[in-house]
Amino acid sequence: MRPGILGKPRSYRDHRLAWMTCFALLAACSSLSRQPKNDALNEARHLWRDTAEIQRKDIAARNWVRCAVAAYQASESGSAAQQAEAQDLADNCTHELLGYLLDVKPGAWSAQSLHVLDQPLRVAFRDLPDSLDDGPVALARADEVTIPPVMGVRYATRGYGVPMVGWQARCHDKPICMLYPPEGLTRTLVAWVEPGDDGVAQLIVSGMREHPDITIGKRSVPLASDPSATLAALYDRSHINRLAVWNLIGGRQFALREGLYLLDDYDPDKTPVIMVHGLGRSPMVWAKLTNLIDGDPSLHARYQIWHVIYPTNTPQLLNRLIVQRSLDQAWHILDPDGTAPAHQEVTLIGHSMGGVISRLIVSDSGDVIWKAAFDIPPEQLHGTPADLAMVDSVFRFHPYPGVTRTIFLAAPHLGSPYVDSLIGQVALRVVHAHAPELDALIRVTTENRAHENPLLAQDYERYGLSSISTLRDAQPVSHAAQSLMPAKGVRYYTFAGDLPGTNPPGDGFVPLKSALIPGAVSTTIVKDGHQLYLNDEVLAKILEILRQP
Repeated sequence: MRPGILGKPRSYRDHRLAWMTCFALLAACSSLSRQPKNDALNEARHLWRDTAEIQRKDIAARNWVRCAVAAYQASESGSAAQQAEAQDLADNCTHELLGYLLDVKPGAWSAQSLHVLDQPLRVAFRDLPDSLDDGPVALARADEVTIPPVMGVRYATRGYGVPMVGWQARCHDKPICMLYPPEGLTRTLVAWVEPGDDGVAQLIVSGMREHPDITIGKRSVPLASDPSATLAALYDRSHINRLAVWNLIGGRQFALREGLYLLDDYDPDKTPVIMVHGLGRSPMVWAKLTNLIDGDPSLHARYQIWHVIYPTNTPQLLNRLIVQRSLDQAWHILDPDGTAPAHQEVTLIGHSMGGVISRLIVSDSGDVIWKAAFDIPPEQLHGTPADLAMVDSVFRFHPYPGVTRTIFLAAPHLGSPYVDSLIGQVALRVVHAHAPELDALIRVTTENRAHENPLLAQDYERYGLSSISTLRDAQPVSHAAQSLMPAKGVRYYTFAGDLPGTNPPGDGFVPLKSALIPGAVSTTIVKDGHQLYLNDEVLAKILEILRQP
């Protein structure tokens, strides 16, 4: 036999064994090639299961980081069922990790590098809303925010990541800051964990307006969101309801809040829905309707919600001017050129006195109201130019440009006879109004007694001048304002309550004949009281209206 390479003879059996070994190795390699290079899904499964038995939170948190990374990697490929399982694991591990991190670091967060035990973790913010500046952002898991009963149910959208709420104090260095609630900004965010390019795990906290999806591998996956938690977090910080009640009896803090407020970042392409509260109320009455609109993805994509605050102790016509000025100020900041699509088609929704104000906002007064107050034109009255201009702006106005649709809920368009009841008489004596515009009106009427409507002067003398007194049908200026209807081209819808046993028929405060005005696109009457903003039938109908072209 020929000597072998190593100097020892080989037998036929040796050759045969060598070939068999080679074939076995090739078969093993072939089998390995059919297995995933990195069984990330299996790793995530084990980490999630095993970590449930770990008592030390820091060790568990380290495992949740690794679990979330492995699950993210597993989401990049595999069958639909495997991808769905991987997403659930990623969300579950991230959810637990966030619970740990927010307990350890409860304050505001910024981009940073940290360690979870011996596991490096980089916190990165991505695509945050423009309204959240470069400063730290307070974070909360959305599922830890309680939804108050007044908002209805929680509306959350399933998707990749853990829904979050971000909060930041209101800014003061830009004009738009004036349009943010004094309580601060709450924004809908989402968080997930992914591997960084350098192999370091990253906790991503992201906004959603620009990029509502995440790309994992070759597929696009919707991100999870919980807009209800965002709204609830804002309302939880507010004490505005208490201020609204105090405003009626002379409190001035609510009046200091007058203006228009954005609940989300301004979008020049989305239609504004501007909500106007009623007597002694605040924007909190719109909690349920706001939640319904934001919780419907199709409506949220089409509309942006703005809330108006005005002092409800002042007369209706002055409140109309205050709301108009709030709109003017907002548009001057948001769209000074008046070219944005959002500026061309606005929807107003008003409850009670807010409904009356909304009607006046879209009406042309001509000289109807002026002639109910004075028997000569403005230019012939005596007074300072500033006082005369103020009185003129209260009594004479045009339809507000851009408002194409209004919705009236339980609005006393023709006044309310309940003002003459015992409770109404008490309210007339208790409700007090303070405003520079009223001072200007008093100065002008004092200098022009000979030209003031004597019936108006008598009414002022007997009942005073407040929101309650101007609900009286016999009040001359209010009576004239009742004749004004929305301008041509403005679609309007009326809603009224009809409680059994009320006399006259109505909701216990506003009679049906006062709430229902001619020319409405639709009229809806429900067996309910004055608080129609809580009635499910009414709210469903409003959503139906908003879904129309």
